[in-house]
Amino acid sequence: MSDAIRLAPAAAQPKVVIVGAGPAGLAAAERAAAAGCAVDVFERMASPARKFLLAGRGGLNLTHSEPLEGFLCRYGAAGEALGAAIRAFPPEALRAWSSELGVDTFVGTSGRVFPSVFKASPLLRAWLGRLARQGVRIHPRHLWTGFSEAGAARFETAEGAREAAGDAVVLALGGASWPRLGSDGTWAEELGRAGLPVSPLRPANCGFIVDWSPAFAGRFAGAPIKRAALTFEGVTVRGEAVAAADGLEGGMIYALSARLRDAIARGAADEGVEAALDLRPDLDAAALARKLAQPRGKRSLSTHLAKAVGLSQVAIALLREAGPPRSDPEALAHAIKATTLRFRAPKPIDRAISTAGGVGFDGLDASFMSRARPGLFVAGEMLDWEAPTGGYLLQACFATGFAAGDAAARWALARRQDAD
Repeated sequence: MSDAIRLAPAAAQPKVVIVGAGPAGLAAAERAAAAGCAVDVFERMASPARKFLLAGRGGLNLTHSEPLEGFLCRYGAAGEALGAAIRAFPPEALRAWSSELGVDTFVGTSGRVFPSVFKASPLLRAWLGRLARQGVRIHPRHLWTGFSEAGAARFETAEGAREAAGDAVVLALGGASWPRLGSDGTWAEELGRAGLPVSPLRPANCGFIVDWSPAFAGRFAGAPIKRAALTFEGVTVRGEAVAAADGLEGGMIYALSARLRDAIARGAADEGVEAALDLRPDLDAAALARKLAQPRGKRSLSTHLAKAVGLSQVAIALLREAGPPRSDPEALAHAIKATTLRFRAPKPIDRAISTAGGVGFDGLDASFMSRARPGLFVAGEMLDWEAPTGGYLLQACFATGFAAGDAAARWALARRQDAD
């Protein structure tokens, strides 16, 4: 027999149940509590916001300073559906919110916004303190398993099955990347049965498998590839990457990951797609050819490439992976400017930074409430959107969480008013 959890001491107080204690879930809790609701947050892990804390190890890129119209374009086709929430809680609001919690932010040289402390833990501690003062209760080690026939959220705990009924429910269970931190995407099947449209979950901002030679994989796994540019389907991204034993990772790859992933899915599964890597984007082919035409004497071709045009050892090895380089300066310059790489497949979703796919906006209203199950709201990475790294991911999680929390509170308050 399930053990029903009492959500509020006062029967007349509207109740909001939130499942998931990441940024989206905690944002929803803050807004619902501020509106006067009793709020209980149920979290699968032993403590909240595990993935948020992991992101803080890299400095915690909260958002981006890009003008809002360009900012919204980063979400592609989902920009329109996310637009109202992000306009209501834009990057400037996120920075002000952080400052109110005692953590100032700054804009880096790339336009990315970081907390001055360069980590997530001080911000999370202050946020949890605010939520506690609001009366928000967080219940760890509660694995969501679906809904009861009466619509209550069901959980598995160490003590057995439990249920939590509320006037509104917000699901903020995350995507399927980094499952060891709590978000494994197992909710997709359950929500499909509940009548919500759910697109298959796919890796986003991910690395890709490349079939290196054993010699390359053995020597250069972990080597950084700097000052390079990758071109695919007419789009060029400059930046850095990291060679892994089974492929390529890093910011330059992540920026094109959606295009690469979708192109691979459209083609033959065992063929992959080709992209062109420019190993010296700061020099044109003519300038490279002139430098390479200089007499090399007794130097080997590898030494000549390093001395004449400044190629690193991993860059020279990448050039050789694409085929034996010709010694003709013009042909060699062309190869340096367009080294062919074949991406076989995206790396598994559990190794991706984020997730594409999820609950479709066509099954939700403008407040992220399910059309099939009124009173059920969805926020964060569960929604069917994706964006590049650079602060866009967290911004949308915060914005949709605050929007869903506001809407859930309005729904809960209206229900109690109708009951009275």
